[in-house]
Amino acid sequence: MTPEVRVCRYCDEPITDPGDAVLVAQEAGNSGPGWNVWAHRAHAGQLGMHPVAVRALARILLARVFPQGG
Repeated sequence: MTPEVRVCRYCDEPITDPGDAVLVAQEAGNSGPGWNVWAHRAHAGQLGMHPVAVRALARILLARVFPQGG
């Protein structure tokens, strides 16, 4: 079995030290399991949030604050 090659999403460089790798996301695949998204520990906080996830979270929070019907 070959080891997983981890590439930083922020700088597109390989992550050679396993202790420096931070799992920042999981992306779904169209025909099977998805894959993990990695970043260097120093770059993990510099990645922006996914815009679709931000909109989904905002809708959930708004629905909780302003419930419809009852």
